[in-house]
Amino acid sequence: MGKVVLVTGAARQLGGRFVRRVQREPGVDRVIAVDATEPGHRLGDAVFVRADIRQPAIARVLAEHSVDTVVHLNVSGKALGAVGRSAIKETNVIGTMQLLGACQKSPTVQRLVVKSTTSVYGAAPRDPAVFTETTPPKSVSSGGFAKDAVEVEGYVRGFARRRPDVAVCVLRFANILGPMPDSPLADYLALPVLPTVLGYDPRLQFVHEDDVIDVLGIAAGEPRRGTLNSGTFNIAGDGVLLLSQCARRLGRPTVPVLLPAVTWVGSALRAVGMTDFSPEQIRLLTHGRVVSTSQMYETLGFRPRFTTAETFAEYARSRGPGLLPPETVGRAVDRLAALPLAGPARRKQAVRATARTTTARTTTQTTHGAR
Repeated sequence: MGKVVLVTGAARQLGGRFVRRVQREPGVDRVIAVDATEPGHRLGDAVFVRADIRQPAIARVLAEHSVDTVVHLNVSGKALGAVGRSAIKETNVIGTMQLLGACQKSPTVQRLVVKSTTSVYGAAPRDPAVFTETTPPKSVSSGGFAKDAVEVEGYVRGFARRRPDVAVCVLRFANILGPMPDSPLADYLALPVLPTVLGYDPRLQFVHEDDVIDVLGIAAGEPRRGTLNSGTFNIAGDGVLLLSQCARRLGRPTVPVLLPAVTWVGSALRAVGMTDFSPEQIRLLTHGRVVSTSQMYETLGFRPRFTTAETFAEYARSRGPGLLPPETVGRAVDRLAALPLAGPARRKQAVRATARTTTARTTTQTTHGAR
């Protein structure tokens, strides 16, 4: 680990956790926590600097503290406080440009870690079954967080070419969940009734908050023997879940909506402030997305503690019971299977649905082969 570590996005829950964690790493003398907003949580012994990374002042912060490791976590799809979409985009894109410009001029910076997202692959009907780090997207989002992340990664690649002496690591995280999630998808899953796209049941991957903190620590430190923590890596828990499985485990009823009408539903939810049901999230909830994590295992040397199903179970426990408890759904499916009119195929489907509802681990569609 570098002697002086600067962390952006310290006011966010994830950034604050990493600031507290990195202070415990051996060899770290100081941690500089940077954000334009005063954090509402503890930062331990870190030095908090209230600075907007969109402004050139960030270069003075790097020079003043002789920073050698920069962990850029202030790339997010959800606003912090009462700010609009334009402010989020400016922080994601313009802020990253200013930060990289400051790092390029700094003679002390030796390592850069950037938080990105698997949203850069997009979500389209002709997508491959599994994305690798080198798979080009079939469709590039015209706006939203995915477009921001694509631009951010482009600037990071340009920085890496200009400063080949700096170790650069880009981590593409799947949807982050846990007891304290902070993402538009988590807000969607917290709705009492989940609007879904009629005729689609997308595959989803999740990564636990604790695993995010662990892999950030690996990326920000010196590579362990036999591993390499420079490059671009997909980060996700093993296995996948269908959206229908997620709804059952949350006890949330679903309302299938025709695809053209989903946009109207999303606009209504955004208007009342319930969730940011953006077009890119609608595409995810239509076509889904699964990524390969073989490079995470083989090159980065990171093994998540939580699978996708276990991560979602942690999130579900933190939300409390939904309108339809999973046990109730299971009993209803059992009664349906026992009806005389239910044929053998129908009864088999009912049994499978009951198993998916009551046992999270057995329903996980593991993707070890995809890795």
